[in-house]
Amino acid sequence: MACHFNGAQLGKRTESIGDSEKSASSKHEYGIDTPNFHPTFLTPEFNPEGMQKIVQEGILLAGGAVAILLQVASPGVGAGVNRNSNFAYRVEDRLRTTMTFVYCMAYGTPEEKKAIINMVHSVHAEVRGDGYSADDQELQMWVAATLYATGTDLHEKIFGKLDEAFLEQTYTDYSVLACSLRVPPTMWPKTRAEFWSYWNDMIGKLRVTEDAVNVKNDLLYNKHYPLWVRVNMPLLRVITAEWLPPSLREPYGFKRESRGRRLLYDAGVAVIRSTYPFLPEAVRFFPMKYYMKDMRRRLAKGGHVIGTGHKMQ
Repeated sequence: MACHFNGAQLGKRTESIGDSEKSASSKHEYGIDTPNFHPTFLTPEFNPEGMQKIVQEGILLAGGAVAILLQVASPGVGAGVNRNSNFAYRVEDRLRTTMTFVYCMAYGTPEEKKAIINMVHSVHAEVRGDGYSADDQELQMWVAATLYATGTDLHEKIFGKLDEAFLEQTYTDYSVLACSLRVPPTMWPKTRAEFWSYWNDMIGKLRVTEDAVNVKNDLLYNKHYPLWVRVNMPLLRVITAEWLPPSLREPYGFKRESRGRRLLYDAGVAVIRSTYPFLPEAVRFFPMKYYMKDMRRRLAKGGHVIGTGHKMQ
């Protein structure tokens, strides 16, 4: 049975706990070093079925570039990623660590979630500089928001419109991506309407800086990708450009929409819609199962799961 909650519900729960008690409850009893962490996420009853339905689909990865470019257009995120990651050489590591976090929050055991969350905190503590910090609550909120928005939007593009009840459940489920880190539960918008108001406000504030452009080039024009990835990059670049808000396309260097680009986009999406939903689940769910298996293997060996893609200082 799914555990339904939202920012308001979690907020009411945490507001009744004193600061010192919250810290002790989070850090000592649950082993999570963050004062905003809420134990709901570590109970066996927490079963985010809505979020699971979205993230189990391998096609989710097709929206990864859009999510990243939205994230790094927030200058603090862009500076942190560009200046602290070997992005050009470690794109696959960054994908692995991001998806491991997402999949673990959706499918992991309480013990696995504790381990991954603490690893993320450890890495974030080292990512800071002039004007940015990976522990910034507003930056973490924005990153989580992009994962929710791109994930649900992509799912509807491929599978069709989701019903309201499912959208409500999915929205509350996705709050775990923000609130399991430094984001206070009350910071996650109470309703989807409030979320989209926050989203539109953020889109208007985004700026494509030099850091963001560097990440875009490393992400979409990377010569270090395997051949099979490079072959598919032209279509991914077109899809990414079409899915970005119009206000960000030109600043990122994407050319104005041409008839040829639109035809390629329409044809590509049509092929995906007509084939992907009919693939066997073993194929569609492979990335999720692969990364979960990889995470468990690394945890069992006591090795790095999160945080292998940072520059040597």
